This record gives sequence, structure tokens and C-alpha cells, in this order.
Amino acid sequence: MSDFDKACDIILLSEGLYSNDPDDAGGETKHGIADMRDGKRDGMTDVDGDGIPDTYIKDLTPAQGRIIYKRDYWDVCKCDQLAWPLNLFVFDAAVNQGEQPAKKMLQRALNVKQDGILGKITMARAAKADKEQICLFMAYRAQRYYGTRGYDKYGNGWLKRLFVLSLEA
Repeated sequence: MSDFDKACDIILLSEGLYSNDPDDAGGETKHGIADMRDGKRDGMTDVDGDGIPDTYIKDLTPAQGRIIYKRDYWDVCKCDQLAWPLNLFVFDAAVNQGEQPAKKMLQRALNVKQDGILGKITMARAAKADKEQICLFMAYRAQRYYGTRGYDKYGNGWLKRLFVLSLEA
């Protein structure tokens, strides 16, 4: 089983099925894919990657969710170039907190320029990441939740997610 498949299985367990919580800024969500991820609240998402929403969130299958996860989160964050469990943690951060914040938190933990570009310097440092840097990455994730809209309602669940994820790795 590839690291992506293993990580995706873990994240799909965290994300659950369909939800339409009025307090969730992402809007309708299924398998962790939020309606608002494309900036439009239209109940649809783009599965095939052509920039045009083609599937209703309610109808999204786990297999379609995997396609989106691979293309828009795993690949964008170069998780295939990261070692386990760092690739799992960065992938989960991208899914749950956004790709740019995930990249910048990784760079902060690696003590490199936080520009959101995963270039040669960042990736070379990531290849040598030690447990302390990985733990710092997770700490930065936790800290970022405190300033996130909805923390009062969802904060304990978000923090629990980090701890469960650490146990899964």
C-alpha cells in the first residue's frame, strides 16, 4: 500500500460522511471535501480538475474524494517526496487547514524561509527532518487552530484529530 493510500484511509476516517453544518465556513462537506474549497457556495466540486464544478457534494464518492485529495493536496504539498509520518501530517494539514498554511508551517518547523514554495531548500531540509521538527510542525498546527473561526465549537475536535493522527502514524 502506498503512503498516499495509507494516509488517505486515515484522513477519510477523520473526515466522515456528508455534513451541512450552518456554522461550518466550508459549507456542505462530504468525505472532507468542502463546497467552499473552490470559493463558491454552489453545492458542487470539481472532480476532474478542469476548473468547472462537475459533481454535487452530496453525490461525491470516496473514490472521487481520493482523486481530489491526491491532486489538490498530496501532490500540491509534494507529500510523495516526504517520509512517513511527515507526509501524513503535512497532507492532513493541507486538507484540514489549507495547502498554503500547511507549507508555511512545515517551513517554519524546518527553520527555512516561509514563502509557501516547496523548493530545493525546503525539500532538502524536510528529507533530514528529525522528531523535534516533526513535533514542532504538529505544535504549529495546534497553535493555528486557536485563531481559526469556529474554534469555540470545533476546537476540541480539531485538537483531538492531531493526537489521533499522531497515534495512527
